[in-house]
Amino acid sequence: VEVIKGPASLLYGSDALGGVLYLNPESFENVGKTTLSGNGGYFSNAQAYNTSWSVKSSREHLKWLVRVTHSSSADYETGAKEKVTNSRFNEYDFNTGLRFQNNRWKSTVRYNYNRSNIGIPEEIGIQTTDRELLLPYQNIDNHILSWENNVFFETSSLDLKAGYLFNDRKEFEESSEEAALRMKLKTFNYDLKYHLPLMGQFETIAGVQGMFQQNENLGEETLIPDATKTDIGIFTTTHYHLTKLDLQMGVRYDFRSIETEESGAIDEGNLTPAINRDFNSFNAAIGAKYDLGEKITTRLNIASGFRAPNLAELASNGVHEGTNRYEIGNPNLENEQNIQTDLALEYKSPHLEVFINGFYNIVANYIFISPTGEFIDQEAVFLYEQFDSKLYGGEIGFHWHPHPLDWLHWESSFEMVTGKLDSGGNLPLIPANQLKNTLRFEWEAIGGLKSPYGFVTYQNTFDQNSEGVFETSTPGYNLLSLGLGSDVKLGNVQLNWGLSITNLTDEVYINHLSRLKVDDIANMGRSINMNLGISL
Repeated sequence: VEVIKGPASLLYGSDALGGVLYLNPESFENVGKTTLSGNGGYFSNAQAYNTSWSVKSSREHLKWLVRVTHSSSADYETGAKEKVTNSRFNEYDFNTGLRFQNNRWKSTVRYNYNRSNIGIPEEIGIQTTDRELLLPYQNIDNHILSWENNVFFETSSLDLKAGYLFNDRKEFEESSEEAALRMKLKTFNYDLKYHLPLMGQFETIAGVQGMFQQNENLGEETLIPDATKTDIGIFTTTHYHLTKLDLQMGVRYDFRSIETEESGAIDEGNLTPAINRDFNSFNAAIGAKYDLGEKITTRLNIASGFRAPNLAELASNGVHEGTNRYEIGNPNLENEQNIQTDLALEYKSPHLEVFINGFYNIVANYIFISPTGEFIDQEAVFLYEQFDSKLYGGEIGFHWHPHPLDWLHWESSFEMVTGKLDSGGNLPLIPANQLKNTLRFEWEAIGGLKSPYGFVTYQNTFDQNSEGVFETSTPGYNLLSLGLGSDVKLGNVQLNWGLSITNLTDEVYINHLSRLKVDDIANMGRSINMNLGISL
């Protein structure tokens, strides 16, 4: 997982107001190697387990991989020794990839299928270790197919990506073989980037991105109406390298069109009129990284951003069982438009790393979902709203591994986020401040154990008393976790094992952002976790 901020985020789409979380796909094996690997884990709290097996092979021009994964869980147990009824789930996943490459061309095809069967908890009810889902529950099928091509010229290169995603979500609420809610979401996207030849110290990328998305309802109920969405974006970024200074800047234009069909009925109180809206925006960003010395680096990014409202925000009108609330969209929502400033200072020496990261985000027409204090069909009503707002906060921390105790690592970080409405008051659903300390012990070898390690983590989550209107405050809590593990070499077989305990003290707590908070259902209690991996 990579965190991308500043001008580089313009390469990833219009919705990157505060940056991008980029999930790297699984890597192929090194040339000339074939490996079979597997791992499994067991989690005592919910009697949950997961297993995953993969085969990878790589030759000079051809690489391939296959991975199969299965997970299953019974109901989890809170620190008060109460099982959260129907929090059980099971999941199956199949992932494969094929790559051909030579000196001029690299082409990668990947396919992923995921089937998730998820119980929807609503109360502390029947206490059982059964794994069969109770009503209500969801069956979700995801098919993801992608094709990525990289063409290398003498002094430049071209990247072309195309992808297709098919999501089939079924929600069962009564004893019937037919789903009460069923949505089929089809998404086609493309991404074309041209890396221009170097112009002095300038590295420049220009490109175009687009998406076509269609939502179709087949069930008796409708949460989000039938709709189509079309996106297109044009962008360019450039990177200027000097000895101590790196500058990056970029511009981007985006256009989005959304059309929905009318759904519901006036006499049933759930009429959602048809929507035909267009959104567009021009944005720019500039960032700089400067080395103040051999050990100190500072970064500054200033960027504007744009996010058009999505289908759920515009057109929801119904019970969203997955969140235990009745959600109502707002067809009059406008673009979110922001200007964000990020400032970072980092000190790095062989035995000490210190970092300070801060951000200040001014957002016009900030979109959020907020409780109204009303109820429909015994479900709390949440409404999508937008107001000018400010979000600010940051992170400070260090990593210390003192000499000559190189086996000892102390990592500490403090994170905070504040959300304020310009008209006064707090934004809802803002996470509580958090302090996290970890002592980690690492050695090269102990006896027959390779890379043995141990850790103790103490996480302090503070009271969240800066709640929004109709939102309740949340008391703080402290979580203690510890664990150990190592690698073991047995001939050509590589083993790795780990044992950990999370929430050691069985703390009874509710995370402020938990969707079960409105039902006063606590998070998971103590769990003893074991994992074992093998590689051939």
